[in-house]
Amino acid sequence: MLLTITCTRAEGADWAATDLGYLLHKNPARAQVFEQSYGSAHVLYPEATEQRCTAALLLEIDPVRLVRGRSRGTPEFSLGQYVNDRPYAATSLLSVAIAGVFKSALHGQCAQRPELAVTALPLRIELPAVPCRGGAEVAGRMFAPLGWQVSATPIPLDPAFPEWGESYYVRLELTACMRVADALSHLYVLLPVLDGSKHYWLGDDEVDKLLRAGESWLATHPERAWITRRYLARRQSLVRTALARLADIDDATPESLGAIDEVDDELRSPSLAVLRRAAVVRTLHEVGARRVLDLGCGEGTLLRELLPDKVFTEIVGVDVSMRALRIAQRRLHLDRAPRQVSERITLRQSALTYADAALRGYDAAVLMEVIEHVDPPRLAALEHTVFGAAAPGAVIVTTPNGEYNTLYETLSAGKFRHSDHRFEWSRAEFATWAQRVVETYGYSVCFEPVGPEDPAHGSSTQMAVFRKAGAR
Repeated sequence: MLLTITCTRAEGADWAATDLGYLLHKNPARAQVFEQSYGSAHVLYPEATEQRCTAALLLEIDPVRLVRGRSRGTPEFSLGQYVNDRPYAATSLLSVAIAGVFKSALHGQCAQRPELAVTALPLRIELPAVPCRGGAEVAGRMFAPLGWQVSATPIPLDPAFPEWGESYYVRLELTACMRVADALSHLYVLLPVLDGSKHYWLGDDEVDKLLRAGESWLATHPERAWITRRYLARRQSLVRTALARLADIDDATPESLGAIDEVDDELRSPSLAVLRRAAVVRTLHEVGARRVLDLGCGEGTLLRELLPDKVFTEIVGVDVSMRALRIAQRRLHLDRAPRQVSERITLRQSALTYADAALRGYDAAVLMEVIEHVDPPRLAALEHTVFGAAAPGAVIVTTPNGEYNTLYETLSAGKFRHSDHRFEWSRAEFATWAQRVVETYGYSVCFEPVGPEDPAHGSSTQMAVFRKAGAR
């Protein structure tokens, strides 16, 4: 089991790449061994120059020591306890080693170079084999929202027999400019989450471990509820406690962290929220948008998808709630983002029922799950603001399909998906509204389904794509 962390010196930096040794509290000049309950952890530096330094954490797993103390009478005893992937794949064993061997670095402590401990460094992390039952796409959904460029390459079952297909292991490479402490905390939490199991019994202190390690990022992660459930091995009492505490951190409600649209029980099938965002981003590309308005951006879930995409040269998030905009700013890490990133995005407080001249002339505007929050008598004002005053080249609107609600077992008859929804239209009602907009403001419209579809009730989310006459 191998983890490598490579630091490359930034041009003009007043530090050397080998200063990584100070942050990890491990001298690049010598190899060290740390005994673990399940084997040995080796720390060594395959490369150590002023320009580039690589630290490696290598685990040697003793399968006998790993199961020592378990009796043959327990259900856990089987040959699988001795013959498994644990010596080779990055799992909770590696997380435990990170917490033990790199404890000070994980906590962001460095007495000798305190200024470096709070500095974002150019890092590259490589893990040759990571169990990831949801595939490469799941690895991206876990790490990309945290600022990583993710390369997850599926590993074939047997290179000699390609017809056998791919295994559920991936070779994971992560690249970012990030604090070492943040990088280690991401690995500590997410490696056992991707694997879906832990090698040790979960105690009541596991919630504290999770929240302590994810203190700076978990509450704002778009998959936080799924991460929490998997990290806590679906022990519902622990999960409920963790979600309630996360809600306090993010000024949200526990229910909002596990809403119908946000989280599936298994991540193998992408959640409706993820499918919706993917459909919006894909459509923005199809209409050729470069300057984009996210109207009713809320806490920035779509903005986080748009910002890494360099096709979008200017992004404006608009919301009436200053609290939501502050959360969005925190989630986007705009306070420490490079200038070339922060200059591409603007957060603006404005009500969508009042015309704002600053919003005119953009290539596209997005109203993702927004119109259903507006009282019907005020929809005409929103229409004028968006289609009349702002008049972007394209407008993308998504909204729940009320007909689909009957398929949600957790929704009683007549209930909406969210307590703040003023309506949830049927497909016919949505089409009627869209046709009125087309006739009033000179747009054309087409409709696309988003999410799971039912032959009788349609798709869970309905999307309308408006294009202004004459727009490219």
